[in-house]
Amino acid sequence: MKKYIVVFAGLIFFSSCVAKRYLTQSQSQTAQLREDSTQLAKKNSSMEASISSLNAQINDLNNKITDLDSQNSQLGEQTSAQQNKLSQSQQDLQLQKKKLEELQSLLSQQKKASEELKSKMDEALKGFNSSDLSVYQKNGKVYVSLSEKLLFPSGSAVVNPQGVDALAKLAAVLNLNADVAVDIEGHTDSIPIRGRYKDNWDLSTARANSIVRILVNNYKVDPTRVISSGHSSYEPVASNSTAEGRAKNRRTDIILSPKLDEMYKLLNGMP
Repeated sequence: MKKYIVVFAGLIFFSSCVAKRYLTQSQSQTAQLREDSTQLAKKNSSMEASISSLNAQINDLNNKITDLDSQNSQLGEQTSAQQNKLSQSQQDLQLQKKKLEELQSLLSQQKKASEELKSKMDEALKGFNSSDLSVYQKNGKVYVSLSEKLLFPSGSAVVNPQGVDALAKLAAVLNLNADVAVDIEGHTDSIPIRGRYKDNWDLSTARANSIVRILVNNYKVDPTRVISSGHSSYEPVASNSTAEGRAKNRRTDIILSPKLDEMYKLLNGMP
């Protein structure tokens, strides 16, 4: 009987020791699990903070990307506008260049026509004394300058026969060149006029008008091509202090120029 009691007591003691050992292990495992759980929670919290920071950085980068896209779009619009402006400027420059080339061509044509007209006038009027009649070019125009001695008696606006002969030859050239405009200018010296005419303005204008009437009425030059004007003594070609100079100033200039309608159109159309 005692033997069984001892065995039973031993079993109880052994069982108690085993249970205590398992309890200790269980408690240790539980403590470790708690520690692991705490560490995991800390890691989760740290990761969440990192994720939150990364999301903020991502949002910031997205905003920057959006701003850059907007700037690129604006820059693209500006670049496009600048390209359009540059393209328009290039077109305007090409148009301007074309007009200048056309104008240069017209100027060349005018120069050639002026040279040909001078040659024709030289040929037609070659029989007259060079001191009484001269033909020259100036500013793209042909000047036929006739002295008072060739055209008029002193103080008169009536053209003498030799002057009428010169005008007849000049009119023949004009009638063969219908595109030439005719500007007739009367000039005097500075000595005040006495007699029929009030002053040198009156005399210079009367002389220019007399030549117009002969060209138009006698030789059928188109009156729409002709302009007359008196300049008195205010456009001298020599000094009025000498008799020789005053004689040169008493003249009538017949200025011939090819019509410039096309050139005026080009000039008016240029900026």
